[in-house]
Amino acid sequence: MAINKLAVVIPAYSEAATIRDLAARALLQCETVIVVDDGSRDGTAAKLDGMALTLLRNERNRGKAASLWRGMQQAMALGCDTVITLDGDGQHDPADIPRLLDAAERFPRHLITAARLANQENAPRARLFANNLADFGISWAAGQWVHDSQSGFRLYPVTLLQETVNERLLRHGFVFESEILIEAARHGYGVVSVPISSIYRPGARPSHFRPVADISLIVRMVAWKLLKWGFYPLGLWRALASRDGGVVR
Repeated sequence: MAINKLAVVIPAYSEAATIRDLAARALLQCETVIVVDDGSRDGTAAKLDGMALTLLRNERNRGKAASLWRGMQQAMALGCDTVITLDGDGQHDPADIPRLLDAAERFPRHLITAARLANQENAPRARLFANNLADFGISWAAGQWVHDSQSGFRLYPVTLLQETVNERLLRHGFVFESEILIEAARHGYGVVSVPISSIYRPGARPSHFRPVADISLIVRMVAWKLLKWGFYPLGLWRALASRDGGVVR
């Protein structure tokens, strides 16, 4: 895929401790960085003063899906054909962005995920179990194995966003990032993963991710789709058959 203009979108909710350093490192990789401050009350926005980026602010907390979509819409308005997303908590290293771009060049019409496949021993056990459960369900519904389906570090072709994102998808809120993986496959897009290391910083704020509650929402979304599709046995077979593939080295 020939990439003409790229934007990095960072949704941020109460990320004052990490957002400036993350944004600075993102700017080293991409001149168009868009941060969406999702109603933070800890001074997140002030930490970005003087930086050459676009700052969008939600007056109240609207959730990650709404913030991602607002940033993506801004990127499209600027004429970008590719969007990379990063979480604001510093768990992603923007220095890995060129690896996602390389994968996109090699695999056109694909959604690229940065999969935390290295140093998994550092991950909290409950979160790792929840992520693995989500991977299985999402892969089944997508009909292809998806590594680290909960990673927020991704590369989206803008054409995928234009073809898949709608009001119904956005209404599902938290599960937006999970559901778009399934919808990408249903629209003929592949999913490949670039392996990255897990980064868990000492003293970092607690994750917004709730292993039990959030995975329950994802399971419900996946179960509804599978029920509607007659449990999609072909998708399960395709997912299991591709489990050892889909990783770009």
